[in-house]
Amino acid sequence: MLGGCGMKEQDKVALKKNSVALCKELVVDELLIQYLQAEDILTESMAESILAETTSQKRSWRLLTLLPKRGPRAFSTFCTALNETEQGHLSNLLIRFRDRENSPTQSESEISFTQDSSPAKKRKDQERFTDPKLPLSTQECEVPAKRARTQESMEMCLDADSPLTTAVLPCTQEFYLSHCAQAYPMSSSPRGLALVLSNVRFEPELSELDTRRGGEVDEEVLRRLFTELDFTVSLQKDLTVQAMRACIEQFARQPEHAVSDCCVVCLLSHGVEGSIYGVDGKLLELDWVFESFDNARCPLLQNKPKMFFIQACRGEEMDCGVDQLDGDDAMQPTGCEQRDAGREENLDRQNIASEESEGKRLRVKLPQRSDMICGFATLKGFSTAAMRNTKKGSWFVQELNTAMRQRARDTHLSDILVQVNSHIKEREGHAPGSAHHRCKEMSEFTSSLCKDLYLFPKYCPNN
Repeated sequence: MLGGCGMKEQDKVALKKNSVALCKELVVDELLIQYLQAEDILTESMAESILAETTSQKRSWRLLTLLPKRGPRAFSTFCTALNETEQGHLSNLLIRFRDRENSPTQSESEISFTQDSSPAKKRKDQERFTDPKLPLSTQECEVPAKRARTQESMEMCLDADSPLTTAVLPCTQEFYLSHCAQAYPMSSSPRGLALVLSNVRFEPELSELDTRRGGEVDEEVLRRLFTELDFTVSLQKDLTVQAMRACIEQFARQPEHAVSDCCVVCLLSHGVEGSIYGVDGKLLELDWVFESFDNARCPLLQNKPKMFFIQACRGEEMDCGVDQLDGDDAMQPTGCEQRDAGREENLDRQNIASEESEGKRLRVKLPQRSDMICGFATLKGFSTAAMRNTKKGSWFVQELNTAMRQRARDTHLSDILVQVNSHIKEREGHAPGSAHHRCKEMSEFTSSLCKDLYLFPKYCPNN
């Protein structure tokens, strides 16, 4: 049976309907927060933001706002935490409400599950809800209450329609010579190491985290893409959070980084805002991943570009889109403030000259984190799901693959990701009769790059 990677709907309703009582009676102290942190429900930054609130009601409200976005285990773990902190009456309140609200539809859901187990019934449902010639575009985390059950129609032969198109187009010598000066050095062969970490099949007891059909296509697409771009690719599949951490830590310590010009990390899984799931249903914080490659923890990659690509949900809501209005869409320029940078720069120069005159030798320092670029399949803060075609793979990986193959020869990575955004913005789900019909997605990227990042594919200036 298909499930969502976010909190179950009945659990959300229980929290929402009892939010007033919870805000009045709930004691959100360090013990409760530490328990939720230990169970990977809250990140360290979330815990700090909750405890920073000045009143008990504000702390309760912030916690209740975060919980529905923290995955399928969040509700049960919260109830356990209430029992552990002598607030069992609130746990009983939530569980009784959920069970009472869910009881009228108990038999219906059991029938639905039984019917889903029948291949003949699934074929009948498929004919009712989908065009059998079209693979269903599904969310990275499917929401069972909002979609037809057409699982069989999604299990199509992955080899029948490969998403790979053309080979990576080569960079010319003329382009390299005219752009290499303002770009990151990119002449090593291989260019660097690439890690593709893909979770497709989750532990059977985690019914909320369904198999990511089409995920196998994504991992193979990325493996071939970065191999053609002259990276040494390591593909790791279906790992628990503990194994993911060990894998990433080992990758960040590889001595090959010392003689490489860059590195790539691709993470493919179910996810929520700020984290992705291991196959054991626990959450791995993305901020921890980025920290593993910062200038302090990964000195072999200092001043070298580090590329991250995250194919995962940041929530479970589908983006249904909005109607575009007619008319001029030009934006008016906005004003901005300027700092008196010139005067500060002169003062800095005077200080440096003074220190050097005293015989002090300055050592160049770097910020804690720099030279990173990360592409996300969905927008931060909108709790939206990423779309995945079970035959061709996810929209984000499809567009990234196409853009890199065609434009890496003469376009730096930031502009390539802008093109990916543009192409994904134009896409719509096509699944008549289902909740995914005409659904939308919007990707984004963040960057702390300090130069243009060209990969100069298939060009080796040292040869």
